[in-house]
Amino acid sequence: MKISILGRSTGRGRRGRTSAAVALGAVLALTATACGDDGSGGAGAEGDGKGEIVFWDNNGGVRTDIWKEIIADFEKANPDIDVQYVGIASTEYQSKVDTAIQGGSMPDVGGISASMLAGFAAQGALEPLDERLEGSSLNGKLNKDMIESLRAAGGGDDRLYSVPTSANNGVLYYRTDMFEKAGLEEPTTWDRFFEAAEKLTDKGSNRFGYTIRGGAGSIAQALDAMYGQSGITSFWDSTGRRTTVNDPKNVKALEKYAALFKKVTPAADLNNDFTKMVAQWDSGEIGMLNHNLGSYQDHVKALGVGKFRGIPQPIGPDGKRVQVSNPVDGIGLFKSSKNKDAAWKFIEFAVSAQSNSKFNESAGQVPAHADAAKDAWIAKAEPTKLAADALSDGSTTIVQLPYYLPDWNTISKADNEPNFQKVLLGDMTAKAFLDGLAEQLNEAQAEWDEQMG
Repeated sequence: MKISILGRSTGRGRRGRTSAAVALGAVLALTATACGDDGSGGAGAEGDGKGEIVFWDNNGGVRTDIWKEIIADFEKANPDIDVQYVGIASTEYQSKVDTAIQGGSMPDVGGISASMLAGFAAQGALEPLDERLEGSSLNGKLNKDMIESLRAAGGGDDRLYSVPTSANNGVLYYRTDMFEKAGLEEPTTWDRFFEAAEKLTDKGSNRFGYTIRGGAGSIAQALDAMYGQSGITSFWDSTGRRTTVNDPKNVKALEKYAALFKKVTPAADLNNDFTKMVAQWDSGEIGMLNHNLGSYQDHVKALGVGKFRGIPQPIGPDGKRVQVSNPVDGIGLFKSSKNKDAAWKFIEFAVSAQSNSKFNESAGQVPAHADAAKDAWIAKAEPTKLAADALSDGSTTIVQLPYYLPDWNTISKADNEPNFQKVLLGDMTAKAFLDGLAEQLNEAQAEWDEQMG
């Protein structure tokens, strides 16, 4: 099995290698009181393994139903434990947790993905989970590369602060019925993608070739489009200290991508996060959508399997596919919890083979549990299977985003999403936007290198 993955080019080789592990992991996977008194990281207590715990879902609304089903299963198996579910939208989750850390009103358990892990760990809010995992029924059953990806994202101490639940991957969804009617070829290359976006657009009939993400979460999607077109295969240059985001090839790629706005996309895209974007694509006459494996089941419910396909991102002119990494998702235990024993029981149950399979079938993502990854539903979920095939056939290079930087989530979201909207509106050039982003990233990397000694 061959896979092409490139991380940072730096003397700190382990960081680049371990952060790259998620892509390989996806391939391998497929063949009491509610909260503590001090949310700032003060030690809680083990508790007696009974009573109430609070679980914060980091993708509330989207995953609420499946989590409530898993919680019901858990409470049936553990009648002495009551799980209070709190669903928080993914776009609000980091700020909610940061506020709770400062205010001292933390949950016991919460969704912790690689993209936000470093920031929470740096504040001392998370409980190390290595020993608990080693002594649990999950030991030896979870995808090692997903574990290493979360371990690498946690900062510099190589401890595990989140137990992996799933891996994701970028997907280009397209309406097969619209493509067939227009006589268009499958958008397997960027040239075909741009051609289809234009030819499928008929503003008079309220039909558009593409929907672009301009609201929350827009930066990661823009980076995917940039690196996919430019073919640049590393987020950092050869020194490991300066980012490639503002390389002239990436600037040109972003200019072409941003020019799609309002020309072949709805104007509402400017403020659309992924939930609005997905809902718009499912209910409207739009040819293509970039999202990830997580929205597959939504499309099946809305359109049926016969009207769309989900394929790997387009390949570039050199015949290679370049994609940016998607963060591994997981569940963490907050250090301030005073019922850690019960909280860990919930984590262990939620990531068990049966629960993990149930969760990922609903989410359309790659399971972390080795036994769940063998279940029959995966072969039937075409985008999941195709994504894994793309990673194993030698055609795909993953550009690893620097989740290990404590400031990564803030830089890639709150600090720059408004500026990306300015690019879409023509109020800021792509070069100015990427130069500003690069300056922040280079400073964050310099601080990281200094901290690491």
